[in-house]
Amino acid sequence: MTLLLLVPLVGTAVDLQDSMRGHTPLDQTTQPPPIANTDNSDIRRARNYAMQPPVIPHKIEGYQVDKNANKCMMCHARTRTQESQAPMVSVTHFMDRDSNFLAELSPRRYFCLQCHVPQADLKPLVENEFIDVDTILSKPVKSAGAPAKKK
Repeated sequence: MTLLLLVPLVGTAVDLQDSMRGHTPLDQTTQPPPIANTDNSDIRRARNYAMQPPVIPHKIEGYQVDKNANKCMMCHARTRTQESQAPMVSVTHFMDRDSNFLAELSPRRYFCLQCHVPQADLKPLVENEFIDVDTILSKPVKSAGAPAKKK
């Protein structure tokens, strides 16, 4: 009886493919796509939700951001924004974990690329069904109290 139950399994092949890798099986290496050309428009993008970190609207290749230096602060530091015309980092970047204000950038907010990312115009790897809050709020509200009409 057990043998009869296993027969259908022998005839089917196990699907070892991932939709994000295309038609390349998981046990094979793929050729990586070329690195995308990042947006360098310097135009601020709208944010999709409250408290979303702003995205980086310019190229950052070659920027040093490590324990020794933070190239981003050459333009975004409070003392440099007038000459660079770049937005100053938020005051939250000067707060410690207990919400006390610090004289300099908080170590928790020092590595910009933890939250802020450059943008590139690419085809999404997976379908995105995200709806921003303004779109949700602009939809008409259905009346919950009225019963549905029967035809």
